[in-house]
Amino acid sequence: MTIAPQHRIYACFFFFAVATGALMSRLPELQTHLGVSEGQLGLTMIGMAIGSLISLTAGAPLVEKLGFRTTAFFTTLGPAILFAIIPWLPAAPAVFAVLLMVGLLAGALEINLNVEIDRLETLTGKRYMNRAHGFWSVGFFFTALFGAVIRQSGLSAGLHLALVAAIIVLVGGYLIYGATNTPRTARSQTEAAGHRFAFPNLGLLPLCLIGFAAFLVEGAGIDWSAIYMRDVFAVEPIVGGMSLTLFAFFMALLRLTADPFVTRFGPRNVAMIMLGSASLGALLVGSAPGPELALAGFALMGAGCSAVYPLAVSAAAQRTDRPAAVNVAAIGQVSVVVFFLAPPLLGFVAEWINIRSSYLVCLPLLLAGLWASSFALGTKKVETPMHMPPEPLGPNG
Repeated sequence: MTIAPQHRIYACFFFFAVATGALMSRLPELQTHLGVSEGQLGLTMIGMAIGSLISLTAGAPLVEKLGFRTTAFFTTLGPAILFAIIPWLPAAPAVFAVLLMVGLLAGALEINLNVEIDRLETLTGKRYMNRAHGFWSVGFFFTALFGAVIRQSGLSAGLHLALVAAIIVLVGGYLIYGATNTPRTARSQTEAAGHRFAFPNLGLLPLCLIGFAAFLVEGAGIDWSAIYMRDVFAVEPIVGGMSLTLFAFFMALLRLTADPFVTRFGPRNVAMIMLGSASLGALLVGSAPGPELALAGFALMGAGCSAVYPLAVSAAAQRTDRPAAVNVAAIGQVSVVVFFLAPPLLGFVAEWINIRSSYLVCLPLLLAGLWASSFALGTKKVETPMHMPPEPLGPNG
């Protein structure tokens, strides 16, 4: 069976999200098992962020050396196996250590998949970046929904995560086994060499600002939307849950369908429209007189932050000042830092002022991202497309 290269990349994003979401859905049982407080559990989970940051900083040369297929094996299957070990560990420090290893693999996965997508886009003249990240959104949403059903069934966390790991190893392993490495682009052949560590440079800062704005909105929407609806409007739980549902749905939908619009109208115009939508959504949420307008605001926020980060990643990979893997890793650092640190910081704003203000403080950064998009993103595809050679049935043809 012939499987298109982009579909293998989509699968890697999806499976990593499924494995991560399965663990997140069992955090209550994990907290009880470890006997830790919420704060202690939060410190334990930071292990994954630390590992990702280390990998994104220093992992690009290793990813380039191993190539897409080998790296995909370790970074897609490895986290699922490590997550399945966690429910059997006796203490929080051991869980922290395993999550640190997961983070190291997750950072490498971020570099590997995004660079491979960029090379495939250049080779074919088509766009896949937004759809690929869309499969991450779909995978996380899928496993969160089914995780609640599985928890209700009484299946233990250990068996649940072991079952998820077994499916990912079998199906994901089969898909990755038949993958081939996309040839390096003409651009990458002339890129500067000798970059052992990935840090944002001055040329990359506008793209980091765009990614910062997108992930700030994503963190605010995912972590605080249900609490906002409860505290501000005192709605029923099912109505409050609609805020997160609408946010996640429109984020996934736009990521899956944005690529044709990017091809037609250019990354700059699409990003500016989306950040404008996110700004309007944050304003609505921060000032809504009733729950209906607030829900509309969350939908606009989800749609608005959906494709912005993938567009910034594509632009980073297309820069010629450093290897694509280095620039992708550098902008990935911003995503890790913001995704894990922004929600607690917004929580402090909600505690010291009010929860509406935690959405209004997003506006200046969204406007800064809008400004950066006006000059940091391109208006068309980067290179003349070439024909994609037929893919062999197996790794050895």
